[in-house]
Amino acid sequence: MTHRQRRPLAAAPHRAASPLAALAIAVCLLLVPAAAQAGAASIPDEQLVVTLLSVKSVHAEPVFDSPSVSAVADQRPITLVRTTLPVLAQQADGEGRLWLQVRLPGRVLHRKAPPRSGWITAFDTRISTTAWHLVVDVGARRVTAYRGAKRQRSFRVIVGKSATPTPRGEYFVEETMRLPARHVAAPFAIAASARSAVLKEFMGGPGQIALHGVTNIGGKMGSAVSNGCIRMTSGALAWLAPRIKAGVPLTIR
Repeated sequence: MTHRQRRPLAAAPHRAASPLAALAIAVCLLLVPAAAQAGAASIPDEQLVVTLLSVKSVHAEPVFDSPSVSAVADQRPITLVRTTLPVLAQQADGEGRLWLQVRLPGRVLHRKAPPRSGWITAFDTRISTTAWHLVVDVGARRVTAYRGAKRQRSFRVIVGKSATPTPRGEYFVEETMRLPARHVAAPFAIAASARSAVLKEFMGGPGQIALHGVTNIGGKMGSAVSNGCIRMTSGALAWLAPRIKAGVPLTIR
C-alpha cells in the first residue's frame, strides 16, 4: 500500500555496524487503540504525512530565525527508505514559505514527555496522506489496525514486562523490514519512532521499539515479557507488513 500524494494545503493555524544489528531495537512496539467505540472515535480518516527528499534542519518555530534544534535525515538507517513523518500543523511565514510541524523520531528525554516535534520547510518534500493507523493497547495486550478510521484487524500480542515497559504515547512507523527466516524476531520488524525509557542501548541498537516476530525469542501471546517491543505471531505480521509503511501513525496506550 502506498501513500496517496497530496499537494501542500493552505497554511493552517498553529496548534500547538550492520543493518540487522541496528534493528536491535529494544525489541519492540507498536500501534494504536483497542476499545472499539472509544478507540475508533479518536482515529482520523487519514493522516497528512511528508516524505523528505533531502536532509532537513528542524526549527523550534516556523521561521528561519528560530533556533535549529536538530536535523532529520532523508533516509531511514536500516532499509534506506525515504523518511516519512506525520504532519501535525502547517503555517506560512512572513515571506509566504510553507512550514510543516512534524513528529520526529528519536529518544524522549523524560519518560512522561510527549515525543519530539519540530518545524521544517515544505521545500524539497512530497506531501501525501495515509489512511492507516496502528493502535497498541498495552493493558489488553492487543494491536489493532485501522484504515480510514475503520477497524480492519486486531491481534493478541506480547508487550513489555514491568522492568522494561512498552512506552505509551503518539509515535509513527519509521520503516518496515523483512528478516531472514531464522533471524531473531523474524519474519518481520516494524520499527517505530519510540525508544525504550529503560534500555538506552540494546544489542548494538538505540533501544528502539518495534513490532516484530517471536522467532528465537518465544513468549505466549497475551503476556508481558518483552524488553518493551511488541511481539506478534508470524501470521499477524504477514498481514500487517505489506500494508504498514513509513509514516503510519502509531498510538500506544
